[in-house]
Formats: sequence, structure tokens, C-alpha cells
Amino acid sequence: MKKWLVFISILAFFVIGSGCGTEGKSSKDVAGELDQYDVQNPNAEVKEGDFVYRLVSEQKVYPNGQSVTLYGELEYIGNEQEITIQHAASPFYFPIEEKIRGIDIPYPMPEPLVTTTLNKDEPLRVNYTGSGAYSEQDKKAYIEFMKDFIENGFPTGYYVVNGYADFMVPKDPNLEPDKYHLKAQVEFKVK
Repeated sequence: MKKWLVFISILAFFVIGSGCGTEGKSSKDVAGELDQYDVQNPNAEVKEGDFVYRLVSEQKVYPNGQSVTLYGELEYIGNEQEITIQHAASPFYFPIEEKIRGIDIPYPMPEPLVTTTLNKDEPLRVNYTGSGAYSEQDKKAYIEFMKDFIENGFPTGYYVVNGYADFMVPKDPNLEPDKYHLKAQVEFKVK
């Protein structure tokens, strides 16, 4: 019976320990794993109807401490000279995941109804200016990562941006607007 209790205790230790994830990895630990990741797509383009959405990281690899340049573009390529779209505070969302630690960096945004006029063949560009949030109920490693991220920018890591443009094109006031949700993914490293 004692052997079973010891076995179950050891098994429980490993199961509970493995459930903690890799959030607690230091930048030094992460740097050692970066070579296992290869940046395939630092920029992406998606076309839907009369719109082209681009998500761009200007570099595949950024030196630690350098600002990351990331932006979204939305271009109208239809037949009209201009078109009006409706969206939240911005049509662009930049949710990000640091893959080695398994940390999601949220991209909260106020959601008023804003209108923007797009001129044909003139992209609307919005730069990523930062995000992130945490609560005191989050894990300690997550809070430490977020505090560092919010204060100092991207720590060493491999990042995947699951960006999207979310907007509507109003038509006749009696009809529902056309809704668009264009998704793209880009990657970059901070070394």
C-alpha cells in the first residue's frame, strides 16, 4: 500500500508540475531555445472582395531592446473612388503569442462605432503601439512577463501575431452592413 502512495505522490507531482506551463522561463532560458524556431512569414496579405489586408513585421529578427515595428494596412481596391467603413477604435487588432513561454498578449480595444473613409488604392496604415494586460489573479510568471513587456517592450522570444481587420461597410440604411473579418498571421523573433 505504501508503494502505491509513493507512486501516486510522484505521479501527481509530475502531472501538477507539467500543468504549470513554461511561462516562468527567463529570457536567458528562452534565448537558448530560439534557434529551434524559424521565422517563415514576417508579412502577410489577404484579399477579400474589394479589400486587401496586410500585416507586416519590418524585420524577421529584432535585437533585444530595439523597438518592434509591426503594422496593419487596409486598402480599398474596388470601383468607387472612396468608400466608408465602420469599426471599433481601429479596424486593426494585434493579438500576440510568445510561443516558447506560451504567453498570450491580449489586445483590448475600446469599441465605439467609428467611421473612416478609404480612398481607392491608398492604404490605411496603423502601427502597433503596444498592448498587454494582467490582473492580480494571474500567475506570478505571467504578471512578471506582462510588467516587463508593458514597461520595456518585447522581451527575448519567438512571437506570432494573429492579426485581423474587423469592419463593416454600410449600405442602404434599411439593410444590414456587409461585415468583414480578414485574418493574417506573421512571426518574428527578439534576440
